[in-house]
Amino acid sequence: MKSILKYSALVAAAVGMTASVAQAEDITVVSWGGAYTQSQVKAYHQPWMANTGNVINSEDYSGGLAEVRAQTEAGNVTWDLLDVTMSDAIAGCDEGIFEAVDHDALLAAAPDGTKPTGDFLEGSLGECFIPQIVYSTVWAYSKKAFPDGGPQNIMDVFDLEKFPGKRALQKSPLYNLEWALMADGVPSDQVYDVLETEEGVERAFAKLDTIKDQVVWWTAGAQPPQLMADGEVVVGTAYNGRWFSAIAEEKQPFEMIWYGQALDLDGWAILKGGSKKDTVKDFLKFATDTQRLADQAKYISYGPARKSSAPLVGKHAELGIDMGPHMPTNPDNMTEAFMTNFDFWADNKDELNERFQAWIAG
Repeated sequence: MKSILKYSALVAAAVGMTASVAQAEDITVVSWGGAYTQSQVKAYHQPWMANTGNVINSEDYSGGLAEVRAQTEAGNVTWDLLDVTMSDAIAGCDEGIFEAVDHDALLAAAPDGTKPTGDFLEGSLGECFIPQIVYSTVWAYSKKAFPDGGPQNIMDVFDLEKFPGKRALQKSPLYNLEWALMADGVPSDQVYDVLETEEGVERAFAKLDTIKDQVVWWTAGAQPPQLMADGEVVVGTAYNGRWFSAIAEEKQPFEMIWYGQALDLDGWAILKGGSKKDTVKDFLKFATDTQRLADQAKYISYGPARKSSAPLVGKHAELGIDMGPHMPTNPDNMTEAFMTNFDFWADNKDELNERFQAWIAG
């Protein structure tokens, strides 16, 4: 799916910008779409365009590196900046399709002067990766389907007898393998040790076999809440911000299951071969400063990746509700939570994805 949201220099003019259209430069920024992209548009894109007179062409994609590789191999790089997970950033960096960055030279310091390398969350910076948010993929259930209470943990969501109905799962091995092992009794802090072995991978697929015929596969983040709203599934996974938007903004009768949430980092990578590096870097410095990351958290329930941003996060900009309880990093939401093992997925994603797709087709 690709929806293109193009903001012309007229947007800047409407808010009093005096830069001439002739001086404006277009950049193409690619992200995940839906409520997430809209939070970026409100927090980063619109104010930056108003300040500079430049134009952002905002495109959506469904993740992965296939499209980036295709552009690079064809020698026709049309994207300038890509929103990626850290594991994809590591893989793309190793392949040479993303630019290495000097974080302290490129990015803004914290308001108290702390350098970016001291202000971003520990372990969140990558050679080619500029972190933006901490998010999670998390389960939810339909309260219509289970008015007396639905699944409460990973074991429950794999229990078709106790909680019958279709499940929505991402068409990817990522997290499905981890959750399958957790449902089979592996503690969250031991999941990657088990997945490092062939026996562990086979064990995960065997557990997924137990629910396979009740799965509806999704490929885009907007799909799981829609599938549940339409009654096509009763339990499913999605990004926590998608569930938040459906529950808090759209008033859908869903309940999130924070137990076993899969935490991940999301941020920016600069594509090699782009011709507008100075403009892209100017946008990155603005979009990842302390205030902008805090501003994004006013529109969606993802935690900012800078320490200095956390105290600035308060209520939702439009709903007026306290955003703290809805953040994946809230201590109350961390039962059996696990952080994505970025190196594991950078090393094994292609092989496991090929195996996973063959399993689905089999």
